[in-house]
Order: sequence, then structure tokens, then C-alpha cells
Amino acid sequence: MIRKGARVYTNDPRNNVQVLSIKAFVKVAIYMSPRYVYLRGFAGQKITRTVRISAKEDKPLKLEQSHFNLGKEVTYRIEEVELGRVFRIHFTSIPGPVETYRGVLKLKTNYPEKPEIIIRIRGKFQKGGRVK
Repeated sequence: MIRKGARVYTNDPRNNVQVLSIKAFVKVAIYMSPRYVYLRGFAGQKITRTVRISAKEDKPLKLEQSHFNLGKEVTYRIEEVELGRVFRIHFTSIPGPVETYRGVLKLKTNYPEKPEIIIRIRGKFQKGGRVK
């Protein structure tokens, strides 16, 4: 469910502001949650986060890596929970120094409605102590 609204200013003295709102249900072919990965911790620490991908069409979903640019900082593993329907992608930081990074994992799908899934990944590892 998506709701959007806008204020429209007019030159009508009695109705100088009108509110337009739209409410719609958008059917998606593939649902992903969360939409991004944030790995945050201390230098040398191993952190894992998981993204869940669900097929919303009747046909089985297939996923294939097309691009991954954080091979030195992060590993990932695709787990097929329900054959062709539900997947979990587990991202794990490779223990290393104090650093901050950003990257993506792009997956090709067999759905023409959604031929590519992009998962954005951020990492922030600080010296031992309190994480800000």
C-alpha cells in the first residue's frame, strides 16, 4: 500500500489550498526486505545480516549473480528456503581494519517484470569501544 499527497496552491480566495491524495496497492513481482544491508561494528569483527527475497508471481524465481564489488570486504551466500519462491541472502563482513565501504550485489532474475535486483551494502568498522 502506497499513499502520496500534494498540496496545490490556487488563486481562488475561498480555496487557496487543495490537498490531493492518492492511495494505491502496488503489486510487485519480487519482494525484498530489507532493501539494503548495513554492516556496522568494530575492526576485526565479523557481522552477518540477511536479506529475504520472495517471489510474488506463479512461476519459480531464479537468481544469478551479475555483479558484486565488495569481494575483499564482504562474503555472501544465497540460501533457497522454499524452492523457487523464497531466498535468504546472508552477507558477512570479512574481519579487517577500521574502514568504511559501500557497494552492491546485483542479481539477474528470470522475471521480465524485474530482470535485476540490486542490494546496496554499507559497512562501517571502528576502533574498539562504542559504535557511533
